Amino acid sequence: MIAPAARAAIATLLGPRIAFDAPLARHTSLGVGGPADALALPQDLEELAALVALAAEHGVPLHVLGGGFNTLVLDGGVDGIVVRTQRLRALTLEADAVTLRAEAGVSHSQVVRLCAEQGLSGLEFGAGVPGTVGGWITMNAGVPDAETGAVVREVEIAGPGAERCVRSRAEMDFGYRTARGLAAGAVVLAARFTLRSGDRARVRAEIDRHLAHRRTTQPVDQPSFGSVFKNPPGAHAGALIERAGLKGLQVGGAQISPRHANFIVNRGGATAADVLALIARAQAVVSAATGIVLEPEVRIVGRPAAAGPTEEQRAVSTEEQRAVSTEEQRALRCR
Repeated sequence: MIAPAARAAIATLLGPRIAFDAPLARHTSLGVGGPADALALPQDLEELAALVALAAEHGVPLHVLGGGFNTLVLDGGVDGIVVRTQRLRALTLEADAVTLRAEAGVSHSQVVRLCAEQGLSGLEFGAGVPGTVGGWITMNAGVPDAETGAVVREVEIAGPGAERCVRSRAEMDFGYRTARGLAAGAVVLAARFTLRSGDRARVRAEIDRHLAHRRTTQPVDQPSFGSVFKNPPGAHAGALIERAGLKGLQVGGAQISPRHANFIVNRGGATAADVLALIARAQAVVSAATGIVLEPEVRIVGRPAAAGPTEEQRAVSTEEQRAVSTEEQRALRCR
């Protein structure tokens, strides 16, 4: 709940670009989630920076949803302000012809399209990582052999509070699926990338390779939020879940994808509670079998809904819930 004074100040700043008590499910790639106290669509970077400062001044939580990928919004909704960055899509190639500046709402498809047109190498992997530049930076998005942070020159940031600054790649302190230099309460406004001039045909071929890999290995024809878990050192989360016999396990309308076990898809009517039940099941079974604790890659925001059916009551599977038996766990340990 946003206090009346804060609500009035936000409405004055954003006018028609703010909606209160706004449903979020249609704004997430998985298609689940309760309402936000407020949903903001700032029209430019200055307005977003002003909103970050205003939220801090009034003590209102602020969450950036970006393009709605890599985020699970819980069924009870989200306290405070949720920001969509879909209007922040300026993308420019600077005079040196290898530096790309992209605002936070620039999509992966915009970036790779420009790279293909200009023969710029370094971000081809983005074809296989749906999302926006702000999300890429925040989680240091990537694939096994390439990450966003490797080609970042600098990042423009708003917050915490009224602070606005530019941080270098070193200051961002990128790690596996994290940007440790992005302080709590700070929001990515834009980033500059240093790319390499290359052969257009080779760049296009590399983009096509990433697209083909995504189409053949991931459930691109079903709603999902991307990878569920980070890969633990020396292992792959999807392989661990598959070996545990959990591929295809379904709770309510959510299912561990039969195509790739590190994806959860919405088969229709899924809730965030369904997804959380699958996440918990995968963590428990893999931990019991291997001792490895799977760490979520997906960002979980919001509050759960009132208590509903238990996981056992909601669990559905193509083979009598496909519960992993003691014998299956022993077999997994022996592999």
